[in-house]
Amino acid sequence: MIKAVRGTRDLLPPETALWNFVEAAARDVFRNYNFQEIRTPIFEETQLFARSVGEETDIVAKEMYTWEDRGRAQSDKGLSLTLRPENTAGVVRAYIEHKLWERGLQKLYYIGPQFRRERPQKGRYRQFYQIGAEVIGPPTAGSESPARDAEVLAMLATFLDRLGITDWTLELNSVGCPNDRALFNEALRKALEPVVAKMCADCQRRAVNNPLRVFDCKVPADQPIIDKLPRISQFLDEGCRKHFTEVQEILKVIGIPFTLNDRLVRGLDYYTRTAFEFTHGALGAQNAILGGGRYDGLSESLGGPQAPGIGFAIGEDRLVMSLKESADAVARKPDVYIAPLGEGMNREAARLARELRRHDLVAELGDESFRPKKSLETASKMGARYALIIGENEVKANAFALKNLETGEQVSVPRSELARKIQGNG
Repeated sequence: MIKAVRGTRDLLPPETALWNFVEAAARDVFRNYNFQEIRTPIFEETQLFARSVGEETDIVAKEMYTWEDRGRAQSDKGLSLTLRPENTAGVVRAYIEHKLWERGLQKLYYIGPQFRRERPQKGRYRQFYQIGAEVIGPPTAGSESPARDAEVLAMLATFLDRLGITDWTLELNSVGCPNDRALFNEALRKALEPVVAKMCADCQRRAVNNPLRVFDCKVPADQPIIDKLPRISQFLDEGCRKHFTEVQEILKVIGIPFTLNDRLVRGLDYYTRTAFEFTHGALGAQNAILGGGRYDGLSESLGGPQAPGIGFAIGEDRLVMSLKESADAVARKPDVYIAPLGEGMNREAARLARELRRHDLVAELGDESFRPKKSLETASKMGARYALIIGENEVKANAFALKNLETGEQVSVPRSELARKIQGNG
């Protein structure tokens, strides 16, 4: 038997109803903040991710699905392509390619799959799904403003509240500008030199290639060493410090609670200044639901104009996991199960189902071969509110037996009043 590839899985009902609920809530909330949807390809030139995410990151070094294009066109031959491991780089590439800066500040969101070849574990898959958004534009459009950071964080708080996730925690940090990080990285290298041999193999590699990534380490034995390392907050220049302070002040005024975490770094090289994570206790030790931050130099590094930006990505797989107990409540059950009884009644049932569905009612069809007992049992199993019985006598009278499956009450209802009755207005 052929099964789903390791690290992938099928999403099945009723869980898919929960995914649709989450995505619909995202679209509604993002619309209120004037964000519009963008859809980029699921694969891009490998160089895009090497230049934006960073060649020394685990994503580029170990986790990307990359292949050489074998297209017939001369321009395709030898072109290295990669399934997108994240979507910010693709959005910024589209921003540059289509000259979106000519339209002013861009507030864009996306929903879709990403791909990383990492070790599958609870809530982490090799094909995973993200809901994300980016605010990007020329400095003259206000894209550098700390107000943009605070607006994005307020939108995320509103979104989580809308889903019923009220016990979230927002953690904030500033990772400074490139000059700050150069000084910080040098201090980190010096602090790590005498202790790095005691750390895990990944940290030993990171200490040489990208010391900031040491803060991503989750190995318990390394934590006492990491706790004693310098912090980026000690190296922020005046501009970054002022920007971060203003973000905090706006959040306080609008009532968004947060905690400062000067160990918080983002896993991608393009982040600058504000970095953040929302966490949720229901997910255990790996409790981050979403994260993001500012990336003021990413456009220039990809050959575009100056375009400061801030964005985030929500791990939809992990977000849905935190809501899993709500799956049955979110899934919409049939409003009515239509039970045709006797030869020739399938046609009448189909006609009536079409009429009821025009009123936005969820109708499920039985079969004329079913006995009444089997029809009612089937209706109850699928959680229908009503069973509608269609027999020869009902068709002649143009009135049908409607049974409330919760109370057991059964009444005869004229065809013209059926939809209103089932909707609860009769």
